[in-house]
Amino acid sequence: MAGEASPDVALTAPPKRGTLDEGPALLLVNNKCRMGREAFPAALAALEARGIPLAACHRLSHQKRMDQVLRAALEAGVRRILIGGGDGTLNNAVQHLLGRDVTLGVLPLGTGNDFARSLGIPPSLEAACDVIAAGYTARVDVGLANGRPFLNAASLGLASAIARRLTPRFKRRAGKLAYPVAAVAELWEHQPFHVRMTTHRGEMELDVLQLVVGNGRYHGAGNVVTPDSSLDDHLLDAYTIAAPSSESGREGTGLGHMQDLSTLARIALSLRRGEHVTHPAVTSVHSTHLYVDARPPQDINADGEIIGHTPVRFELAPAALRVYAPAPAPH
Repeated sequence: MAGEASPDVALTAPPKRGTLDEGPALLLVNNKCRMGREAFPAALAALEARGIPLAACHRLSHQKRMDQVLRAALEAGVRRILIGGGDGTLNNAVQHLLGRDVTLGVLPLGTGNDFARSLGIPPSLEAACDVIAAGYTARVDVGLANGRPFLNAASLGLASAIARRLTPRFKRRAGKLAYPVAAVAELWEHQPFHVRMTTHRGEMELDVLQLVVGNGRYHGAGNVVTPDSSLDDHLLDAYTIAAPSSESGREGTGLGHMQDLSTLARIALSLRRGEHVTHPAVTSVHSTHLYVDARPPQDINADGEIIGHTPVRFELAPAALRVYAPAPAPH
């Protein structure tokens, strides 16, 4: 895996070389993520081999304990925080790092790893440690959903329903197949809902199957929010999938459900390439903020975690997080 190519980088400004000596780092590895238990000794060895000193290292299984360790390290003046886990683990950590003079290092050990993908960090542990050792950093935006930070995307509808099925046990057992397996299971039960969205450009109302609001480029283990989404463009990028059953008056019927399933299946095939935005059922929105209300009320899934329910105000904390990123490609 060490030689695997990096994903497309979703940054508008190239990473810059940071200061070479920011002091020892804190390493936190989520023991419950898909590869956390096995990766901990390998991460220690890889960081040591690259000359990265550690102030402390922890393999943790509970969020409260992770919160305690992070707070203590930040109060002690640690300026490099290395997190091994998936997007949910990073989502929890960023609440403590937002706006601080610290640098986040990402070791992608989870199921989706969408934040690492947006940064262009390769999926192998060795390559991710190479990125940290190189010392290039970037400033990225952080999304806020009713004040709660998210790195990749927040969503209502189908993605939230899938997130409820993705328990830690299910993700460990299914591995990389967890997302598609959960999606297929949820499709047969999913129902459309009505949303009212207000942006800085006006208001719109739609009957939809899904709404995704992105800070980065990727969500749902590699699906594209929009082709021009970026982690540092100071904009939220959103898309909706309209429910054809509502437009045809067949909502709640077997035929209407088949219409919705057919639309979702066609769009799903194009999400990886970002071509879904050309589908007639898809509406894309770009805004500095977005207020969303829904009938019936919908759960909010942020970076794979259910964090609340509608109504919700989405906004940005621009350039609020410094992260290690791959060195810019030579011209």
